[in-house]
Amino acid sequence: MNQALPVVNRQRNRACRLAVVVGAMIIQGGLLLGPTAAIQNENQAEKEANLKGQIFGGLFNRWTFDQQNADEFPIDFSQLSIGEESTGVWVIGSDAAAPSPPNMLKAASSCRNGSCYRMLVANKLQYEYPDVSVRLRFPTEGGVGQGGIVIGLTGAKQFYAAVVDLAAKHLKVIRVLDGQVAVLGQTAITPKVVDWHSLRIQRNTIISKDFIETFFDGELLLSIQDQSLGLGQVGLVVGGNSSLHFDSLHAVPLFSQRPLSAPAAY
Repeated sequence: MNQALPVVNRQRNRACRLAVVVGAMIIQGGLLLGPTAAIQNENQAEKEANLKGQIFGGLFNRWTFDQQNADEFPIDFSQLSIGEESTGVWVIGSDAAAPSPPNMLKAASSCRNGSCYRMLVANKLQYEYPDVSVRLRFPTEGGVGQGGIVIGLTGAKQFYAAVVDLAAKHLKVIRVLDGQVAVLGQTAITPKVVDWHSLRIQRNTIISKDFIETFFDGELLLSIQDQSLGLGQVGLVVGGNSSLHFDSLHAVPLFSQRPLSAPAAY
């Protein structure tokens, strides 16, 4: 018995030392993390909390324009424009063949200047890293005009936009900064033989570098690095002398380069 006591004492001492070490490694939530891991966890939690705080009105937002009557202006949206003084026309229209029947959104712009843009912006929503998609079509075969999606908007003179021109068969991403329009990237497109096309734009970040990716008819066509604009509103845009139809507008935030929307949304 007496010879066994030192062994028991040593075991007790080791257990006490282990308890002290474990106690020093316990952080809130009961996780066992070393000091470095604890700091990384705290930084990640803070980043996600900041991003969540930048979103107003919910994470997932979808507008099908089906809850209103024809010829009404879409509720919870505002109009902005840059270029000529006239504003665009945005009204609900009936279409049983729309991607989300029975309604869709009709947009028109009659300005002669190719660099004028008419925006329809969702109210009370702001995203830093948005993922936005929409379905669009020209109302007549071979119709002229251009339109698409705006993100990062902080007013009529500051925003990004993905603009498609089906007649000219090209897609471009523009940045409007202090009212000056710059084309960040442009590429040719081969539209699918369908009535309604899909357009999607997302702004993301990797290792402190922000980039904008644009998809048309499900294919990634442009990836552009730019950090000029950040947190802002999202919406739709038409430019020049245009007439387009829109339906099924979706907007969600991106967290850690991962869209929180279900794939079926696109």
